[in-house]
Amino acid sequence: MLPAWAVAVMTGAVAASAALVVGGSGVFGPLAALTADYATRPGERRTVSLPDESTVLLNTATALSVAFTPQERRISLEAGEAFFEVAKDPDRPFIVTARGGETRAVGTAFAVRDNGDLVRVMVTEGIVEVTALSVAPVSLGAGQGIDYGPKATMTAPYHVNEAVATAWRRGKLIFNQRPLVEVAAEMSRYSAGRIVVTSEELKRLPVTGVFELDDPDGMLRAIEQILPVKVVRLPLLTLLR
Repeated sequence: MLPAWAVAVMTGAVAASAALVVGGSGVFGPLAALTADYATRPGERRTVSLPDESTVLLNTATALSVAFTPQERRISLEAGEAFFEVAKDPDRPFIVTARGGETRAVGTAFAVRDNGDLVRVMVTEGIVEVTALSVAPVSLGAGQGIDYGPKATMTAPYHVNEAVATAWRRGKLIFNQRPLVEVAAEMSRYSAGRIVVTSEELKRLPVTGVFELDDPDGMLRAIEQILPVKVVRLPLLTLLR
């Protein structure tokens, strides 16, 4: 009988390979990047200036397309996460679509993240209106977030810690007593491969710290130093066991 960590190796390797073939973020970024106007690879962040003087900061493994008309400014987020600083234009709403929902603004700043099973919207300035799932539009103000997705109804607006939620804009990841399995999943977004925790006991270990996105090896070394785990690196796969 194979030990648990060996089973995790096999499972993780299959998952990593599948990500390269059928979707998500692989070595070269999301497959949606093939048809998107703008895209980033895993670990890359990129700022784009739009024709209306709005700006978009694309996070890791992100793909989006732009369609501006005299009536509206429309962005399609195909994968990943982006932060929008919207130039004011009352006559042309700024609309970000993701998985069937819309986030509408005129002049404000907000982030939209596609997690695959849900979309998360977070506002840092001004007000936006979120419409999805045949639910009545919901207004969000600064410091508020909301989630929607095909497997759940839209949540009620909730408070978000902007400094933590958008730390990636400053090149950092911040965790406060988050389970290792969640930390590994977040770190995987910035890696060409996958980071897999090999046991249920380790998955529950709490992690607190500030990590530099531009030093992925340093993130793993820090995890190894602060927790009773060993980092094992394989092609397209890193194990925490």
